[in-house]
Amino acid sequence: MPTFAYKAVEKGGKTVSGSLAAENEQVAMRLLAERSLFPVNVAEASGATSGGGGRKIKLRHLTTYYQQMADLLRAGVPMMRALEVLSTQDGAPQVLKNALAEVREDVAGGETLAEAMEKHPSLFKNLHCSMIRAGERGGFLEDVLERLAVFSEKQDELQNKLVGAMIYPAILMIAAVIIVTLIMVVVVPKLRDYLKPETFNVMTVIVFAACDVIMLHYGWLLGILVGLIASVVTLGKTEFGSDLKARIQLNAPMFGPIYRAVSVSRFCRILGTLLQNGVPILQSLKISQDSAGNPILAAEIEKAAENVRRGEALSTPLGESGLVPGDILSMIAVAEESNNLDNVLVQIAETQEARTGRVIETAVRLVEPLLLAGMAVVVGSIAFALLLPILQLGTTAN
Repeated sequence: MPTFAYKAVEKGGKTVSGSLAAENEQVAMRLLAERSLFPVNVAEASGATSGGGGRKIKLRHLTTYYQQMADLLRAGVPMMRALEVLSTQDGAPQVLKNALAEVREDVAGGETLAEAMEKHPSLFKNLHCSMIRAGERGGFLEDVLERLAVFSEKQDELQNKLVGAMIYPAILMIAAVIIVTLIMVVVVPKLRDYLKPETFNVMTVIVFAACDVIMLHYGWLLGILVGLIASVVTLGKTEFGSDLKARIQLNAPMFGPIYRAVSVSRFCRILGTLLQNGVPILQSLKISQDSAGNPILAAEIEKAAENVRRGEALSTPLGESGLVPGDILSMIAVAEESNNLDNVLVQIAETQEARTGRVIETAVRLVEPLLLAGMAVVVGSIAFALLLPILQLGTTAN
């Protein structure tokens, strides 16, 4: 659906401008008239594409949309009017406003909110659309939207915490690469002319060889680096590559347990939220398996759903997978026996997210000294390779 840029006049005489999605120019003018706007100029925006052209928005904007939508519907505002308000409000990203305008048109055409949102996968995840579909069918859409706002806010906080914690290590890594490169390109070649081959040691030979490779074959090095990146990206799109990536995510040293904890807590929060809103457990498991973000864990959740369909407990197949910690399994088992699974799952998610935040901070504190130590070893090795021949030259001269 194309996007039209418009310039219009409000009832009070104020001139406003913006953009909206419509099937054609006549429909765009009708939409402006419904908003009590007198169109002055309406033209199709060049290069505009449906759904934001694959562009994404920040989670905080998505959180605001879900919360405001829930508040409007809970206050008795009709769906069409709520979508219109949200698609024209100030402060929201233009790509989100365009998408909401298209969602409004699709809903006016008879589609459900979930079906209309599914047409914009770059903005609205399949998991969110599945939850909204369940809310529409069960009559608790406002609750689902509010839960999605909380879920998105928690996820945004965790991502911001992780990104913020990794800023300093990333700066250290970049600084280390720049310093070592400058030493190898500027310092080493100047000292090399003053050293005699008979004073070289093994480290000196290695450093000079590395210097020659960097200075004489930097084009090949860049080509190899680009080729490796392209190969990894291509491999990641294959089934084997996806499975390998999933296994690395779950089993990587230090960060594997963190990723696993995040995935499990996200699964528990979504499943608990759906159960609290009255969604049957089998349907809840089907929806929440996508929330894990890892195909291996999602497959294990699917197996658990099959066991539940046969009348078995949920904790048993999850325990056999080896991906869910024992303390969480024990809590799930007790919750199933006491028929309080929905509340316990949400509580597990809260506890796990707080614990994961502390683990991330601890892991980052370990990464920083490791990077400093690695940088010291590299620079010290280069210094040893150059200073020892210089000392030998001084001893020979004496």
